[in-house]
Amino acid sequence: MAEINNYIIKVVKSLGAKKHRDEEGLFVAEGTKCVRDTWDAFNCRWIIATRAWYDQCGHSGHREKLVLATKQHLSRMSQFTTPSDVIAVYETPKVTIDEAQVRNGLNIVLDNVQDPGNLGTIIRLADWYGIKNIFASKTTVDVFNHKVVQATMGAIARVKVHYVDLEELFEEYSELPVYGTFLDGDNIYGTQLEKPCFVVFGNEGQGIGAKVERCVNKRLLIPAAPHTGGCSESLNVGVAAAITISEFMRDSLK
Repeated sequence: MAEINNYIIKVVKSLGAKKHRDEEGLFVAEGTKCVRDTWDAFNCRWIIATRAWYDQCGHSGHREKLVLATKQHLSRMSQFTTPSDVIAVYETPKVTIDEAQVRNGLNIVLDNVQDPGNLGTIIRLADWYGIKNIFASKTTVDVFNHKVVQATMGAIARVKVHYVDLEELFEEYSELPVYGTFLDGDNIYGTQLEKPCFVVFGNEGQGIGAKVERCVNKRLLIPAAPHTGGCSESLNVGVAAAITISEFMRDSLK
């Protein structure tokens, strides 16, 4: 157990920027639920908390990692407008690709997804359905962004996100079909969906980029119900992912 100091405050505050997360090899989780859901999944550098939080919610096995701080200290370090009583600082894990798992599984692919909440939602979705791997373009938001970590609600501990060149990925696993969601695809509810495979979801505004689109060999459409008036132009990428992955999992969950 230690007391907070200016060095720790400076490091934790800097982790709001990807550059510093990469340099330090660290990321943060904030809030009781997020911390307790992740503290056994990653190598912990510090658990920074008030004495009252530790007495009520702490874990004796993490006592040596504990750094006592006041609410004012936590407010200075927090990436959120309303800080919590605990911040955990973890070492960024080195994730490896299990080729057999990829070749035998349903794999989510994200092309330039920018919103942290969307990425967090998709990670939770993958965790719900037991999907182990998400492949993301290098322009997709960082999985260790504090908003992504918070939005995963602990699922970040169980789902691997790999940042790769997507064209090279599809070439390496060329035997797997590549599905993508488009406004001119085949109706998903009338299409035979094959697994194992890749399923691609694109950027919030532009959809799947041209380079990745050329790799898609099975285009899917989530149809809107008939309307007498207008309707939304498109679905949020997290919602589209939930509908699509649910259809892929339908037969295996009967």
